[in-house]
Amino acid sequence: ALVRRDGSSMAIEDSAAPIHDRAGHVVGGVLIFRDVSETRAMALRMAHLAQHDALTDLPNRVLLLDRMTQALAAARRHRSKLALLFIDLDHFKQVNDSLGHATADNLLIEVARRLRACVRESDTVSRQGGDEFVVLLTEIHSDDDAAHVAAKLLDACTQPFAIEGHQIHVGASIGIALYPSDGDDVDSLVRNADAAMYHAKQEGRNNSQFYA
Repeated sequence: ALVRRDGSSMAIEDSAAPIHDRAGHVVGGVLIFRDVSETRAMALRMAHLAQHDALTDLPNRVLLLDRMTQALAAARRHRSKLALLFIDLDHFKQVNDSLGHATADNLLIEVARRLRACVRESDTVSRQGGDEFVVLLTEIHSDDDAAHVAAKLLDACTQPFAIEGHQIHVGASIGIALYPSDGDDVDSLVRNADAAMYHAKQEGRNNSQFYA
């Protein structure tokens, strides 16, 4: 990189070619520098988009699976616990049908913001598509830790949302699967958290259920 006069750096690519005299001796050279800042920025942006949801900018399924794999490996090494929470918004379809896609999208953006505020930096909030979100809690100490976070997530989703002049009420059904008691690999944890979430819906929605 080159450093500009203002102290900022500029990404460059360079090439060099020798200058020969008539006898074939090298008497100098030509250096060519090309600013590739925009190209590098675009590459970084594309890499980000490949791993994040376009609407909410949350990690997508690809990045979540990568983080789950790493978190499971760490949990095995340290003999610690982790939790996977599947979240499905209640009554989202009615919002989408009655107020339109744009309002529903803005609701999802606000839901994503609230969910992120409920967890630690080391945890992951992911959008899987539609109104489905997944939260990965790493290095928890007990089942109560997962229950406490689930209660915070429920409260965040239950509070009314002010979107484009509308007071919107939804809620959420949350399913919780724990490592190692409910599964020791990615597939089993995903499957069991999903099953627990459907159980929460069967129990009347707007509640959380552990896998059993």
